[in-house]
Amino acid sequence: MKFTSTFITLVVAAASVHAVPFKRGIDASLVPDFGVTQGVKDPAGSASCVGINNILIPCTCPPSRDAFIASVSANVANGHDVNNAAVGAAFPTDSSIGSQITRMQTLISSLQNLNGAGVGCPAVSTTYSAQLASLIAQQNGAPAPAPAPAPAPAPAPAPAPAPAPAPAPAGALVDASLVPDFGVTAGVKDPAGSASCVGINNILIPCSCPPDRTSFIASVSANVGNGHDVNNPAVSAAFPTDSSIGSQITRMQTLISSLQNLHGAGVGCPAVSTTYSAQLAALQAQQ
Repeated sequence: MKFTSTFITLVVAAASVHAVPFKRGIDASLVPDFGVTQGVKDPAGSASCVGINNILIPCTCPPSRDAFIASVSANVANGHDVNNAAVGAAFPTDSSIGSQITRMQTLISSLQNLNGAGVGCPAVSTTYSAQLASLIAQQNGAPAPAPAPAPAPAPAPAPAPAPAPAPAPAGALVDASLVPDFGVTAGVKDPAGSASCVGINNILIPCSCPPDRTSFIASVSANVGNGHDVNNPAVSAAFPTDSSIGSQITRMQTLISSLQNLHGAGVGCPAVSTTYSAQLAALQAQQ
């Protein structure tokens, strides 16, 4: 009898411990409204809907706010995006510009990887990219006074030799043979006559996607050289070169995030402008 009661106590205690994580969630008041209404059809009659600046987006975007917050909470609890482990998911709660930027980056990456690595909603299905750009501008504006000490550059001539090492990173391109072909041709127009083009499974994408392979590899190389996405520092950019499944997965995740943040945080080409998501899923299945 004593054993039974002890066992029950342990079970209850264990259940309590496991229950804690499920009760924790991010503060919803720190998640801005999407700024875009889901389901606004494309006037041109395509199967897509319109997002910011009338850019076409899937009609399922943006997602339900509650479902999105639950997804972001899961990512934050894990410390990284559940569907794309290479992407960190920090969510500081103070009001500093730096923390607001970090939160916005996590919201954007959570949105982009909502249903899988690189499979979610584009940043243009919200106003998040514009809000992030505004925050970054404020952050850059604060240090602006620093240029006053510009006289300091006088000693700079001495460090001039430093630029010598710079060429190394510049020329350190990732091995192009480890970057799969996109599997999609840029500029294939939408048969329905919209201003967009078609990607995987005839999903509409910007006609500038996928990008030029050479410039893409240069962008990926810059990210890898910095250890994180240049346009979205919250996203790491590792590129191991061995043939293990784990390394192939890491490389594919870096390629996808580099593609999505090609021109800015959350501003690039969707994963469906390549076959990368399918390749990543196949690798994860092997793992």
